[in-house]
Amino acid sequence: MAETKGKFDFAIDRGGTFTDVFARLPDGRERVLKLLSRDPQNYKDAPTEGIRRVLEEETGKAYPRDQPVDTSLIGWIRMGTTVATNALLEREGERTALLVTKGFKDLLHIGTQARPKLFDLEVAMPDVLYEEVIEVDERVVLRQDGSTGDSLELWKELDLEQVEKDLRGVLSRGITSLAVLLLHSYTWSEHEKAVGSLARRLGFSQVSLSSEVMPMVRAVPRGYTVCADAYLTPKIHQYLKGFTSGFKDGLKDVDVLFMQSDGGLTPMEQFCGSRAILSGPAGGVVGYAITSYSQMEKKPVIGFDMGGTSTDVSRYAGQYEHVFEATTAGVTLQAPQLDINTVAAGGGSRLFFRSGMFVVGPESAGAHPGPACYRKGGPLTVTDANLALGRLIPSFFPKIFGPKENEPLSLEETTKHFHQLTEEINVFLSSNQSQMSMEEVAMGFIRVANEAMCRPIRALTQAKGHDTSQHVLACFGGAGGQHACAIARSLGMKTVFIHKYSGVLSAYGLALADVVEEVQEPCSLQYEPASFSELDQRVEQLSKRCRDTLCARGFTSGQITTEVFLHMRYEGTDCALMVTAAGYPSNARSCRAGDFRSAFTKRYLKEFGFTIPDRPIVVDDIRVRGCGKSGITSVYKAEMGHRQAKPITKCYFEGGYLDTSVYLWEELPCGHSIQGPAIIIDKNSTILVEPCCEARLTEGGDVCMTVGSDPHCALGTELNTVQLSIFSHRFMSIADGQSSAKNFHLHEHQGATRLLLCCVWTGWRSGVQRASHPRPPGSHARDCPVPGEPSPRPHSDHTGQSTKSEQPCVLCGQQGAPRRHRWHHSRLHGAVFTSFKLVTGGVFQEEAVTEALMAPAQYPGCSGTRNLHDNLSDLRAQVAANQRGSQLVGELIDSYGLAVVQAYMGYIQSNAELAVRDMLRDFARRRRQETGSLEVESEDFMDDGTPIRLRVQINEEEGSAVFDFTGTGTEVWGNCNAPRAITLSALIYCLRCMVGQDIPLNQGCLAPINVIIPPGSILQPSQNAAVVGGNVLTSQRVVDVIFKAFEVCAASQGCMNNISFGSEKIGYYETVAGGAGAGPGWNGRSGVHTHMTNTRITDPEILEKRYPVVLEQFSLRPGSGGAGKYRGGDGVIRKLLFRNKVVLSVLTERRSTRPYGLRGGDDGVAGLNLLHRAKGRVLNLGAKTSVSLEPGVRLCCAPGGGLGWRWGGSRSHESEPERQNDRRSYSVHKGLERNDNMRKQCRQISDAFKARTAQLS
Repeated sequence: MAETKGKFDFAIDRGGTFTDVFARLPDGRERVLKLLSRDPQNYKDAPTEGIRRVLEEETGKAYPRDQPVDTSLIGWIRMGTTVATNALLEREGERTALLVTKGFKDLLHIGTQARPKLFDLEVAMPDVLYEEVIEVDERVVLRQDGSTGDSLELWKELDLEQVEKDLRGVLSRGITSLAVLLLHSYTWSEHEKAVGSLARRLGFSQVSLSSEVMPMVRAVPRGYTVCADAYLTPKIHQYLKGFTSGFKDGLKDVDVLFMQSDGGLTPMEQFCGSRAILSGPAGGVVGYAITSYSQMEKKPVIGFDMGGTSTDVSRYAGQYEHVFEATTAGVTLQAPQLDINTVAAGGGSRLFFRSGMFVVGPESAGAHPGPACYRKGGPLTVTDANLALGRLIPSFFPKIFGPKENEPLSLEETTKHFHQLTEEINVFLSSNQSQMSMEEVAMGFIRVANEAMCRPIRALTQAKGHDTSQHVLACFGGAGGQHACAIARSLGMKTVFIHKYSGVLSAYGLALADVVEEVQEPCSLQYEPASFSELDQRVEQLSKRCRDTLCARGFTSGQITTEVFLHMRYEGTDCALMVTAAGYPSNARSCRAGDFRSAFTKRYLKEFGFTIPDRPIVVDDIRVRGCGKSGITSVYKAEMGHRQAKPITKCYFEGGYLDTSVYLWEELPCGHSIQGPAIIIDKNSTILVEPCCEARLTEGGDVCMTVGSDPHCALGTELNTVQLSIFSHRFMSIADGQSSAKNFHLHEHQGATRLLLCCVWTGWRSGVQRASHPRPPGSHARDCPVPGEPSPRPHSDHTGQSTKSEQPCVLCGQQGAPRRHRWHHSRLHGAVFTSFKLVTGGVFQEEAVTEALMAPAQYPGCSGTRNLHDNLSDLRAQVAANQRGSQLVGELIDSYGLAVVQAYMGYIQSNAELAVRDMLRDFARRRRQETGSLEVESEDFMDDGTPIRLRVQINEEEGSAVFDFTGTGTEVWGNCNAPRAITLSALIYCLRCMVGQDIPLNQGCLAPINVIIPPGSILQPSQNAAVVGGNVLTSQRVVDVIFKAFEVCAASQGCMNNISFGSEKIGYYETVAGGAGAGPGWNGRSGVHTHMTNTRITDPEILEKRYPVVLEQFSLRPGSGGAGKYRGGDGVIRKLLFRNKVVLSVLTERRSTRPYGLRGGDDGVAGLNLLHRAKGRVLNLGAKTSVSLEPGVRLCCAPGGGLGWRWGGSRSHESEPERQNDRRSYSVHKGLERNDNMRKQCRQISDAFKARTAQLS
């Protein structure tokens, strides 16, 4: 496929708001055009209209809008479109039915069972894409005979007669799109193909088979992907039909290609929904990668695409970086996609001032009403801040604003809104702080927005071991040029590149992209010499398929390249990496395609901080990507312009207003340099050249900026509200960059750090230490933190937490486990560490660690660690994470100084304290008005009858409270005792939920709280008490009691439902979801983890692939949620069939006590654990037990649901406005009230920090 001669070539990006057109003319010139994507009064389709306009204007020939466009002068058309993305976001796809293996009708509703936002009590998740579900009674399982690869057993044949009846019923209800998901079809697709053939014969217009859409193991993401394909592909075909109808002969003789999510082009007839989600953004990535990356310098590039509602960032270092599982609009797709990170900060992001912090987004003003300056009554946004600072000049913008869309940008509206916000901020500031001007406030929001956009860039670089400063920032999109210099400077980058087509770079990238053909198939071979012959053969077969397909599309063999990828992981792990052998040539110890072992281990070490040298490496999938090089390059040189001086304007920077020159990009000659401050204006964008920066026009007319150092402005230790917001983002970036040692989904650790460090630092003054004793940190041994200071920098310690490699406490793979529950800490996890020095003098103490981990074997009936190698690997990873965290904190100290960093660490804690005090004051005020009392109390019970009692006394004036657990039951004989830190963790979680705003989670939340826990109780047991159940069960009951006292929401299922099984060879552990409680204005979510856990559950296919078990059912438990005006969510039913002898242990709660409803809502159904033995015998296992099982026995775990919420009396039939008022009235946080107390609050942050510092010293 070569460049077309003497014809017009078009590359078009159809976005949600604008459509960008890049046209290459027959004489070699280039044109760009931007028009509205929807303008029904003037044209039916924007891409067609763009092509028509260019043809008409360049040829001088009329191309009437009401007639199909003549295609005789069109060479090719390349398009990217957001049609699929918008249909997914707006849920406007085709009516779809899902056909799935029997027992799994709710599999995609439950998904991973994790909730997206940890602290939102209303678990809001997008609905599934299908309308109806057909369960098919068929079953294929994997053999477990030690054979290589995925050999199968057919347990249940497909009944096509019954399937036909079910499909006809669906068709009769008007559903013509079908998604098919049968378990293990990734490796054996015969049943899916039979269903597909039948469905097409019956008249389904769209049939998507998971085995064809994405043949990869893991049923849940594959199911989401096939549903998205069935849901979206008809909409794409519908759009394509309308698009082609605008041309003569339906574009029959024109080469039409569409951009896929992976950055490659595909023929129009093969463009499908599952590969179209990132069709638009992908063009921009290709555009900046080809135009910004230098093959000579090989300096990696960060793409920065700032739009109206969000900002996309990506990285290119000579190869496109792909991910194979990503979530868009709540749908997780298992398909190759460019690795694009999105942050909710753009030109339309709204500006807020909350509890002493400047907040940007995530809410957006949208296109309507838009920013305040759009004259439609919109709120303040980032665009308004740029306008207020003089960085946008209204006279250079078209007059398209206001109700009639005929007015310029309104500086007056922006200024009015900023004056109001500035007044509010100055009221908040204490008397000892200087007041802020309007410009300082606007500048503060710009700085916070910039830091928010820096965070995903740091995640793309620091978190993956790359030096952020050694990158070029490639800026495109309409709004990015205003922020490019500041962001590059903040990240330490020295160069910013802005292409001449930056405003339409996604369209330009389409013209430069390759045509791609990808094929993939499952493998399940070990990467070892014995498998190389088969690997080589399969790679060659897939490569030939790619080459043949591209040759059929007109490419010559010289234009075709192929690249081989192996999806690899260490045996027994889930961390699979899609690896290319580029840069690792084949040798005698590798397959012919390259040295994949070296490539895999190097990347694994970079991403996870360790390798497992003696562990076999498994190849899950083979993927070949073929590229047809289009041969299209941009050789057009920019014309030499003549610089014309424009009026000098005033722009506000950190030092105040500065004279700023204004230039039109099109008038600047190539090679011309501009010293900042300056503004360069293009038709589609505005570039701000900040002071100490220089912009130069390249030979091609692009802008290359050199970013100089900002004049040093020392920051003091006194509180600065803008800097407080910036430090909040910086601290979270450090947490992101620490990468491998995080358990943020496990809230039971949130209160442990303070108690842990009190114990740890009394030992050694430096080094890396391990502390997993349950009493000081109050956790359980497998999730032990590893605090330390690997570097010699003083006072830069960073605390991390481990990953999980050991199995949970209830099961050790031996009989009689329940009798050893009280020995939990030494029996299961290998050792107890009050404080243990892991690294001394930079040397990992492997011998001493190994001895300690194996020490429990000396006790009768106990053993040392079962997985020493993984334990050591985990510890090394944590040490590496600590080292990385220490380095990042050190860089922060280098930038600001130790005293400033420490001061803002204190201010961040004080800000959290302030937010909690605000919440308590607001609750106390409403409580006093309703009842006249400032006390609340509640009680709930464990299954053994142990009470958990709470009495809360609130001081309204101080915004403080006493949480008194006096009356709680005594320490118990079993393992449900909860150390004090578990209660503190539950309390922090509850406070953060009730605050209702995004605050950094830290120990400051507990500063206004006095917690009283009676010694010897179940919440503060003796040192040798067994505690694992306290961690996973009692913590949930503490949450229930707190929320019941504050009447926040009805109880959720109240359990983590711990199931574990194993033998001498294997061990497996999972927690099972249930129902979430309802609240004022919302129904509880069904089949989801709640409160103190958010762990994902193992995918059914992975579970059956690695363990001797068959998952027979995983679905919702209908009717188990409590009734009420707002209904509690249903629990689940999970049935396991064991294929080998195992020891099964269950550790659960809410099997005899039922969760509570609130305000008249009904209680939920209790959970149930049943054992189905041979010959139909059924046993109730109770809440906690361990039992040896023979093959063929089944476990049915049925957690209960959440509870209902219902108003009594006349409010039982309230209207929707009243319903929304319920949400506001019973949301504990209502935002800051403007009263005299606001003058004191900023002083309180500073005073609280000083008091805490004095106390520590």
